[in-house]
Amino acid sequence: MTHGIGGSSAAAELAELHHWPDPAPPISGAEYLTRIEKARSLMAALGTEALMIGAGASLNYFAGVPWGVSERLVCMLLHRDKDPVLVAPTFELGSLMASLAIDAHIRTWEEDESPYALVAGWLKETSVRRLALDPALSFEIVSRLAEVAPSVDTLNASTVINGCRSIKSAAELALMQQAKAMTLEVQRRAARILRPGITTTEVRRFIEAAHRALGAEGNSFCSVLFGRATAYPHGLPGEMRLAEDDVVLIDTGCLVRGYTSDITRTYVFGTPSARHREIWQIEHEAQAAAFAAVRPGVACEVIDATARAVLTKAGLGPDYRLPGLPHRTGHGIGLAIHEAPFLVRGDTTTLAPGMCFSNEPMIVVPDAFGIRLEDHFHVTETGAAWFTEPSASIDRPFG
Repeated sequence: MTHGIGGSSAAAELAELHHWPDPAPPISGAEYLTRIEKARSLMAALGTEALMIGAGASLNYFAGVPWGVSERLVCMLLHRDKDPVLVAPTFELGSLMASLAIDAHIRTWEEDESPYALVAGWLKETSVRRLALDPALSFEIVSRLAEVAPSVDTLNASTVINGCRSIKSAAELALMQQAKAMTLEVQRRAARILRPGITTTEVRRFIEAAHRALGAEGNSFCSVLFGRATAYPHGLPGEMRLAEDDVVLIDTGCLVRGYTSDITRTYVFGTPSARHREIWQIEHEAQAAAFAAVRPGVACEVIDATARAVLTKAGLGPDYRLPGLPHRTGHGIGLAIHEAPFLVRGDTTTLAPGMCFSNEPMIVVPDAFGIRLEDHFHVTETGAAWFTEPSASIDRPFG
């Protein structure tokens, strides 16, 4: 029987939760300015005079504005030698000013006006000939911009955006540490509420409530899988009910000042079979091998290859063949759940201190079950450091 699984209720677990006792401080105004200056330096290396950043994680990163993408253009225009400019609908001005973390000029547009003409006017005023574009900008935005500013050359700003966001500061690491510690505590308590017949919806609702009880901004996402559905990395549609001896896979995260966690635990509700134990142990070894291979200067793809070598030695795979690992070993994380760089073959980005990644070399046994153990680490000067300690064993997944 798996220890620490079942035996409690959602009400009992929620009653014990309180806001995080030592919350990490927010990103300071000085840090936002440092980010902008680093972006300007990278823009110079790229050979561009200006950068356009759309709504989303990057606008949050550079300006503190946590808005999502919509059909209305919201963006920041950053010139190498001039103050930042924010473009937004006029009726959103109050909301924008309430969240804006930097000093910037604001240019607004009414609903019957073209925001693209406004951007084109700024490009003309500042004599911009080459404009680097946030790679997250939609085709609609890029194509409309080309119509109103056909003489401006555009180029991909990935090296600028990723060059800034991929290296986390001490303040960012602290916010991410808090988010991950919260989620691990919620994972532990979610395991305790399991009982025969409980639905995946009940578990997801508990996880949302538990994250909020700890002071998080709620789930960043939540996947709860039972039994055969665990053989599909992102599950199967429809409601599931838990049965005795089912494999349980819970993959979830929360938000703390916009920074996200993302932790997966897999165990058995009941008695693990010999095959469950075998695959769980191989997964555990692959995750440990990937972590041990991390060093500054090592290419991201080497970490993926290291994890796959463990699986291949155990007779799984090779490559993406099943039974085996159907996806990359890990992804960058920060203000987005998945962000560059990635631990996958072909990503030759070299690891550097401050980079943060998931470590999740999932093993899928087709049409039977899957085992994914996911924790996150940040690269240090000499190797790597876990945000959360990996699962101990299939019998004691929470120690």
